[in-house]
Amino acid sequence: MTARSRLTTTPEAGGEEPTAGRDRLTRALGWFAAVAITAAIADMIFVSLAGPSAGVARMARPGAGPPWWLTLNLPAGHVLVLLWAAAVAGAAGVTAGLVAIARGARPPMRLLVAGSLLAVAALTVLPPAGSTDAISYAINGEMVVKGHSPYVETPAQFRRTGDPVAQLAPPTWVNQLSIYGPLATGEEWAAAALGHQSAAQITFWLKLWNSIAFGAVVLALDRTLRNNPARRARAHLLWSLNPLLLWGMVAGGHIDAVAAALGFGGLLLLRTGARAPRTFAAGLLLGAATACKITFGLFGVAAVWATRKSPAALAGVVTGMLVVLVPGYLLAGRPAVKALAGRAQGATIDNFYQLLDPSLRTSASAVSSSTGLVVVSIVATVAMAALLWWRLPAPAGFDELPAIRPALALSLAWLFVYPFQRPWYDVMAICLIALYPLSRLDWVVLVRLLFPTTVFILATDVRIWPAWLNTAFGYDWHYVSPAVRLAAVIALVALCLPGQFRARTNQLQITIRPLPDESG
Repeated sequence: MTARSRLTTTPEAGGEEPTAGRDRLTRALGWFAAVAITAAIADMIFVSLAGPSAGVARMARPGAGPPWWLTLNLPAGHVLVLLWAAAVAGAAGVTAGLVAIARGARPPMRLLVAGSLLAVAALTVLPPAGSTDAISYAINGEMVVKGHSPYVETPAQFRRTGDPVAQLAPPTWVNQLSIYGPLATGEEWAAAALGHQSAAQITFWLKLWNSIAFGAVVLALDRTLRNNPARRARAHLLWSLNPLLLWGMVAGGHIDAVAAALGFGGLLLLRTGARAPRTFAAGLLLGAATACKITFGLFGVAAVWATRKSPAALAGVVTGMLVVLVPGYLLAGRPAVKALAGRAQGATIDNFYQLLDPSLRTSASAVSSSTGLVVVSIVATVAMAALLWWRLPAPAGFDELPAIRPALALSLAWLFVYPFQRPWYDVMAICLIALYPLSRLDWVVLVRLLFPTTVFILATDVRIWPAWLNTAFGYDWHYVSPAVRLAAVIALVALCLPGQFRARTNQLQITIRPLPDESG
């Protein structure tokens, strides 16, 4: 006898679903959130549209088509202040919106989705901003198009060939090999082939695919949470309309958006009781995410754990991942693995000393061959992962998604504890947190995302602004942001204490009620 199920919504313990905007404070918070988020996104669009500056990568205009920009030559100090204001306003707007939703506000969902997709579209057709990583991706793609390997040859070496895109190599990565997986390199190759040696056109194609991936997560969250208005609105604030994510993922064009979309899709496909074809498809997506950035292999570990009791499901997941990873790395060759391992160790050591004391950077190079710091970092990360795995609750109402909780535990442990981090890396955890109800974890994640964003918000390291602003940036870089990261680790440990997570309970809960078989 077969059975069917019906999704229904019922109020959780804590009372009935509150009426949206019933009191003045809720309405005020809602309007403040709308104004602050809109202003932050508009500010970011303006800086990108203004053309090359301290916040926007410099490159020649394409012959035709996007990206488009003006040439306003904004002073570096003005750019930094504008972007700092956008970051603070965006974080404040998201915070106010989350509080308003907890108090009962329910903004129109179609408006949230439409606003997000409109912002994504606007930032997509503008030049890469907030980072020069997109140019590094473009150079990697150019290497492959011309028969070179970004795992063997650095941008500085490739620049000697006279390639016009390679001449734009940013100082940060000019002597570094690629640390990305074979699928990311394939994406870079495709963008370079379509861009025809125009850095602007190549970065546009890279940003376009990132934007499609970001939008796919927007729609996936909207559909997954469609029966829960409170968590649906919260997800759109944390992801879809979060100016900090829009700046890093869409404006900056970081590959993390593609990896997050693939990995998140794989975790959503992996449901309790799923048959082999579905688990194989989930494995394909998880393998593709890992083939973009190796850190998304943590999602794969979570999937293996979630399916460990079902040999068929486990085989489907593992086979799907191997179908992508094995051919990809065989094609890329041993240099891809070697470059990845070498860069991971060097970045960890360099970042550790930078956070501890900037004057020790030279000493860090002298011990770059040592694995001691890497081992300590890995041990601390594993310890945090074990603690989170033990204490972190599953997202209420989504028991049929067994890999979400372990994936979030592993992601948070790596993001919070492992030394080498950038703010755009946080997307791998935020897309998962968006499935949860409001909790204290939201505030820890938002504060931790804000301060590193204020450090890594420019597209150049050249500091041409007033002395007071240079001093403020220096304190933020060397003291404030590292202190916030340390405080976030302590707060995360504190949340693991009994009774500290405290997810909101006045939101709708999804329940599954079986129906009798019609044939009976």
